[in-house]
Amino acid sequence: MKAAVLYEPSTRIRVDDLDLDEPESGEVRVTMVSAGVCRSDYHRLTADTVPLLLGHEGAGIVQRVGPGVRDLAPGDHVIFSVTPQCGRCQYCASGRPNLCVGYPIGFRRGPGNMSRFSVNGQYCYHTLATFSEETVVLADAAVKIREDAPLEKVCLIGCAVATGVCVVINRAKVEAGSTVAIFGCGGVGLNAVQGAVLSGASKIIAVDKVDFKLQKAEEMGATHFVNADREDPVRRIREITDGGADYTFDIIGLLEVLTQAYESLGPGGTAVTIGLPSDLSLPSEPLGQDRTVMGTYYGAARPRVDFHWLPDMYMDGRLKVDELITKYRPLDEINEAFDDMNAGVTARTVLTFG
Repeated sequence: MKAAVLYEPSTRIRVDDLDLDEPESGEVRVTMVSAGVCRSDYHRLTADTVPLLLGHEGAGIVQRVGPGVRDLAPGDHVIFSVTPQCGRCQYCASGRPNLCVGYPIGFRRGPGNMSRFSVNGQYCYHTLATFSEETVVLADAAVKIREDAPLEKVCLIGCAVATGVCVVINRAKVEAGSTVAIFGCGGVGLNAVQGAVLSGASKIIAVDKVDFKLQKAEEMGATHFVNADREDPVRRIREITDGGADYTFDIIGLLEVLTQAYESLGPGGTAVTIGLPSDLSLPSEPLGQDRTVMGTYYGAARPRVDFHWLPDMYMDGRLKVDELITKYRPLDEINEAFDDMNAGVTARTVLTFG
C-alpha cells in the first residue's frame, strides 16, 4: 500500500510502500479515490514529528469497519471531515461541531497514540492520511454521502469548499445585498466567493496578487477585482463600496492582510480571519463604529449537515466544483502538485488513485 511520507523536515516527500493495520473500535478502513492538495499540508512539511503522512482533504469508499461502528458500512461513499465530531459534547449538541472537544483540535496519531501506518516496523504520525491508497480513520471523521456524486470532484468539499462556503454562510451569516471583499483567492478564498454568491451579496470583491487567481474568482462569481500588487486594496474597496465593505475575509493569515481587511470595512462591518495571523495588533479606534473582528475554525462547518446539501447543490449545478480543479495528478506527483501551488498556477490539484 503506497503513501506519501515526510521523513525529514523541509525535504521532498517520498511515496513508499507502507503497512496499514486493520480498523479497531470506532474506526473504518477506506479505499481512497481522490485527495485535494491543500496549502495546510504544505505548511506541515516543516514538522519535526516524523515520519509523517500528509493529507486531510479526500474521499473514498469504505472497505471495512471496526467494532462499534453503526453509521457506516462497507461500500459507503464518504468525504472526510478535517476534524472528527464526537456528537456528544456541548459544542456538537449545540450545532457547533467544528469546536468539538471530544477530540482535540489538530487531532494527530503517532507512535504512542494509536498510529495505524508503519514503514519498516516504525509507526508514523498522521491525521487522516489521505495521500495514501488506503487509510484508517475514526468513523467520526467520515461522512456518508450520496453514491452518484463523483468522488474525484466532491473530495474538495471536505476542506476547501466547506471552509470557504461555510465561513460566509454559517460563521459570518452574510445577508442578501451585503458588500463583501475576500483577500486571497486560493482554494478556500474561491469558495468564500461562492458563499457570497449563495448569500446574495450585491458586490463581491476579489483581492489577490496573482491574475490567474483573480480570473478564477470571476469564474466563481466575483463582481470586482483588485490586484494588490498594482493598487491599494483598502482605497479601492472603499471606492467600490462607497465607504467600506460590510464583510471582509482574510484567507491568508498575515497581519498585513488582516489589517487591510479590517481597514476596508465600513461602519458596522465585520472582518473574519480564516488564516489566523501569529500576531494580532489592530488599531482600536474603528471599533468605536461597531466594527467586529471575528475568528473561525474550519469556517464553522457542520460536516454531518453541510456535507449533504453541498453535494446536492453541486449535483444540481448550483455549486461550482469542477471549476476549482486545475489539474489531476497521480500520487507519485505530490511534490509537483506542491510546486504548482507555490507557483500560483493552480486553484486546486486533485490526486487520484488506482
